[in-house]
Order: sequence, then structure tokens, then C-alpha cells
Amino acid sequence: MEEPQLLQQQEEEQSQSVSLQDCLKLLKGEQDEQRLAGLLLVTKSCKSDDLVSLRAIYDAVGPHFLDRLLRTGVVSSGSGENRDAYLQLSVSVLSAFCRVSEIASSKEMVSKVPMIFEVMSMKSGMPVLEECYEFLYLVSTASEDGLTAVYESGGIKLLAHQMSALPDGSRLMELATKLVQLMLKKLSQGIVENDHLSELSVIVTKIARQFALLQNALKFEALHLLSAIFSSEYSTLLHDALRVIQNENWSNHMRDGVATILQNRVAPAEKFEALILAESMVSIKGEGWLIGQINLPNVQDPIPADRCLLLVLESSRVEVAVLLNELAYSKYEASKSSSSAAETIISKQQKVTVVFSLVEKIIKLISNIGETEGHVLDENTFIKAINGLNETIGVVLEYLQDAKEHGQKVGNDLLASVRLVGSYLAEAPVACEDKITELLGYMLSVEGEHESSPFYSVCFLLPMLCQKTMKIEGCKLLASSGGYKAVVDCLMKLIEQNRNGVENNGCIFLACDTIMNLLKMEQITFSEDESTFISLLKALALWTEKTNDQSFIMLASSICTLIFDMTSENALLNHPSFSSSCLDSLSRLIARSLASWGQDMSDAAKADMDLLEIVTAGYSRWADRFPQIQKAVGR
Repeated sequence: MEEPQLLQQQEEEQSQSVSLQDCLKLLKGEQDEQRLAGLLLVTKSCKSDDLVSLRAIYDAVGPHFLDRLLRTGVVSSGSGENRDAYLQLSVSVLSAFCRVSEIASSKEMVSKVPMIFEVMSMKSGMPVLEECYEFLYLVSTASEDGLTAVYESGGIKLLAHQMSALPDGSRLMELATKLVQLMLKKLSQGIVENDHLSELSVIVTKIARQFALLQNALKFEALHLLSAIFSSEYSTLLHDALRVIQNENWSNHMRDGVATILQNRVAPAEKFEALILAESMVSIKGEGWLIGQINLPNVQDPIPADRCLLLVLESSRVEVAVLLNELAYSKYEASKSSSSAAETIISKQQKVTVVFSLVEKIIKLISNIGETEGHVLDENTFIKAINGLNETIGVVLEYLQDAKEHGQKVGNDLLASVRLVGSYLAEAPVACEDKITELLGYMLSVEGEHESSPFYSVCFLLPMLCQKTMKIEGCKLLASSGGYKAVVDCLMKLIEQNRNGVENNGCIFLACDTIMNLLKMEQITFSEDESTFISLLKALALWTEKTNDQSFIMLASSICTLIFDMTSENALLNHPSFSSSCLDSLSRLIARSLASWGQDMSDAAKADMDLLEIVTAGYSRWADRFPQIQKAVGR
């Protein structure tokens, strides 16, 4: 058996050698007809992976004849049939020669890029198109000059124009996808904003279709490309452009593709890329994108509309557990001497940001289900989602516990963890009670890397704190942990921002309500921390002197009223950091708020009736201890 095979192989090699010699003889001929015949013989007999022969043939024919042949095909005034034949032959041999990287990177080949673009723009329906794409891809991968030439010749614009007409899953589509991926490195935020935003959005919609429909290697090429685009510095600009696209098919295709990746056994890196796409789509289309009909190739049975939601949540839960475990090891266990340690931590923190964002948006979706989102989840799905969220938040709390034990309070990853916990507890304030009791004081002390003192961590926890302090147990927890000081400091910073024109009314109201909840609980005492509330009185006095907002005036006067229950005018004036001018401001504040009581109350005053009742009731309790305020009210 072996001898006949060997003889056959020898015959093939001899035949190939004869064909190569014939080609070379013709290509070295003096007449163009001989060279054309040699090139035709090349296209029929030379194998694409025979790089040695291709190099020999290229050297024989020379770049000048190839250039002349291409120009003849582009600008020839002869019959259309001859012109197309010249084009087909010239582009075919050019793409074949470019399989040799030294040829593809040569100046001669790079200089032909604009002319290939001209062929593609005029002859997009010709069979020559695939060879054009092959040529551009090979030149782009062979050298930086080649890639620059393709980009500067209008590569993004041409691809955006042509990709919508390329057959799904074709070699043409594969080459176009790879070319886009190569050209991404040439794009910056400014370039995209000024030149390519609409083209890039068109490309995304076309690639999304490949991502959904294909079940081969090109599906993963599409995944890698979309992930790279949505992870780029210009992704926010692209989000805005994609929001205004009327055709919804592309977003459905994205959901189909993400669901397919997440429900199959693929590499962890590719699952994470699918989560990047999911996070981007939720940012573009809203949380409702996670719930919708899924259509998969070769699947006849209907797939539940909530499948994508559950897949994204489960994958995010796994990623959170893995990433936080790796982050903790990198920060507390691994050798700090490695030069790559810091880069590893930064990389994992960036990944944590993506999955935290997804989990936070799922929390928002679950909390609004049946209301603003217009979607309904069955009970089984709802329970699965809540269980998944509980597990995820439990892992995050363990990460914070680990950081607390290692004395770590500063870090954007820690701040992001507090934000996620705060988002969940805002909707489920009684969840994880034991762990929250243990960690509340620590979470209120967490700072971002560019903060000088805790602020954002407190803001993130305010919705939960406001609800918890409606009950005595919550007030005791906040008081015993010292967390009330962080809330007071946070309110003073919010007041300072408001005075400087930065509005964050939601947080101001929550902080004020939390402090009032504390002060209204008679069982809670703050006798040993007079300075905290004196600082707050001063901030409230300064703030309300220059505001006419009735809601702010009533909030401030209500808090002052409750603080006055714990002290007296003499005690305040004897404090070294409290001045008589501050007392004057507070007197005017109380007088203004009480002046709104009466028959002709404004609508704003009626809306704040509960606050007005706090002020009037409080004034009746302590007026005798504050003669200056009593005098101001009596004027």
C-alpha cells in the first residue's frame, strides 16, 4: 500500500515542478501575452500554501507588471468583459502573493490599497470582491503601514456600507469582521465622535446578526469584536448612537447571542465577554432588555422570555465569587514584589465593575417588575432571581468582612461593593441582617481612592438607613456603631455642595430623614457627642440663610428643633465653636418655619405639614430654654 502512495506523491511533485517551471518560463517572457498566460497558469496550478513557489513566481513577474495589470483592469476603456477579466486576474494573483508576509508588507503592495478600494466601491457585486477583502486583510496583518493605509483609505466607511449586503457566515463576512477588529486600534474617542460614529453603529448591528445566527468560529469572532467595541473608550458615544436606531432586530440578536454563549460550555473569558455585551445592552436599552423572546438556530421549542435574565444573573454570581476571591488573594496573600501584581489587581477591579453593574441593574429590574418595566415574572423565576441576588450579596459582604479584618478601608473595589450592597438593601432592608449589623460601621467608613473622607459610601447606604431607622432596632444599630456621625458628616457635605450649585436633593432628603428618625427616638441619647450636632446646627444655619426653598427650610428647622430638645441656649453659647451669630441665624430659621402656620398656608407648607408639626411641638417643649429664639418668633 505504501509503495503506490509514494509513487503517486512523486508524480504529483514532478507535475507541480513542471507546472512551476512552465509558469516561470512564461512570466519571464518578453510579451505581455506570455506573462498573462503565466499568471493564469498560476491561478490554476499553484497551491495557496506553497509560499516558496509564490515567492519565486512574484520575483519572476515583478511588481511593475502587476501594477500595470491592475490599473488596466480599473481604468481600461475596453469592453466590460475584458476589463472584468483583467480585474479578476490581477486581484486574484495579488491576494495569492500576499500570503507571503514579506510581499504583503512591501511598499508595492501597501501602495495598491487605494486602488483595491476603488475596485471594491465600483464592483461590489463581482466575484473579485472576496479577493479584494483577502488582499486587504493580508496587507493589514503584515505590517502597521498596511493597516494604516487600509484605515486612511476609508476602511471603516467602506465596511459599514458593504457589510449589510454581505451573506451571513460567508468568507467575505469573516474577512470584513477581522478587518474591523484590526482597525479598532486606529480609533480614538475624538476620531469616532467626529468621523465614524454612524458607521460604527451600523457595523455593530450587522455583527450582532452574525453573533446570533451563526454556530461556528465566526460567532466567536463576532463576540470578540463586539466585546472590544463595547469595552473601548468611545463606548458611551456609541451607546447614544445605538439608542436612536429604529430597527429592534439588532438588540434581539444581541440577546440571542448572549444567551447562547452563557448557556453553553465555553471558555471563562468568552463568558465574561458575553457579560460585557449584556451590561452594554442594558445600558442602551434598559433593564427590560434582559427579558424577551429568544430565538436560537435549530431550536424549535419556545424558550422562556426570562431565560436571558437568569443566565446573566447566574453567570454574574459566579464571576463575582471568582473575581472577589482572586482579588482578595492578590491583595492580601500574593507576593507584592511582583511587578505585575498591581496590574492584576487593576484588571480584576475593572472586571468587577462590569458584573457589579449588571447585578445592580438586575436588582432595579426585579424591584420594578410589573410597574415601570411592563414585564411580568412568574413566581418560580422571581424566587430564583431573589435567591441568586441573596447569594451574590452574601459573597460581597464576605469580601468586605475580609477587607475589614485586614484593616483596608480605601479602594474603589470596596466602594463599589458598598454601592452594590446599598442598592440591594434599599429594596430589601431586612436582608442579611446579622452581617449588616456586624459590618455597618465599617461600610460607612469606606472611601474611594480619591476621597479624603467617607462620603459616597454613606450616600449609597442612605436609602437602607432611612428605612431601618424607622424602627428602634435600626436607630440603636446606627447609634451604637457610631454610624450616625458619618451620616451627619455626609449631610454637611451635601449641604456644602448644594450651596455651591450642585444638586443632590434625593440624598439630602434621605440624610435628613435618617437623622430625624434617630433624633425622634427617645430611647437614643447622644449626650457624649455634643460637637457632632453643633457642627450640624452651624451648617444648617449657614445653608438656610440663603435659600427660599420651603422644603429645605422645613427639613432644617425640624432637625434643629429635635437637636434643641437635647440642649439649651446657654449650653450652646458656652460651647467654644458656637457663636451668637449662628444662634441669630437659627432663630430666624425657626421663626420662618413657624410663620408658615396659619389659615393662609401655601401649598408647599401644606405638603410639609408633618415637619411643621415637629417644629411647633418642639418649640412648645424648649422655648423657655431658648429666649433669643422665643424673642425672634414673637416679633
